Amino acid sequence: MLRASIVIDLADSSVTEALGRALARALPAAVPASAGQAGAGAAAAAQSGASQGAVMYLQGDLGAGKTTCVRSLLRALGVQGLVRSPTYTLLETYLLPKLTCIHVDLYRLQVLSEVDELGLRDLFGPGCLLLVEWPERGGASLPTADVEVLLCYVGDARQARVLARSPLGADWLDNLDTTLA
Repeated sequence: MLRASIVIDLADSSVTEALGRALARALPAAVPASAGQAGAGAAAAAQSGASQGAVMYLQGDLGAGKTTCVRSLLRALGVQGLVRSPTYTLLETYLLPKLTCIHVDLYRLQVLSEVDELGLRDLFGPGCLLLVEWPERGGASLPTADVEVLLCYVGDARQARVLARSPLGADWLDNLDTTLA
């Protein structure tokens, strides 16, 4: 059964990290492709019928857990070494054997034209996972999300609402194990 949205209580940061790991495990098989298919090879991969890319938006107040969730997701996918918050660099790229992950933080952007200057259209393509924090600052310059993760405070606790925004996103949510203990 395909799910359109899931609500998860986040008791503490360890549950936010567990959500990141669960999102990594649930990533649809249609997304990973062979190495080197993001970036300049994206057009060739698209013509050859290679796997599509995926886009996840992460929204929420400062300190709500967006970067914690992404960091855990990237680790679960196999990223080793330092996983930086792209708050100041705006963009961090992680090359895995079968997937290119691009983590973007648009918090510091002042105008929409700055999104185009990041070159996301050249970087994103088949075999790519684009993770965007503060997507509301990117407007139409961003690819459409497959999944949105909305992190918010509910009283003294936090909550995540995960929404499917495409058929790929619905598959992603359908694969998601929400037992995050």
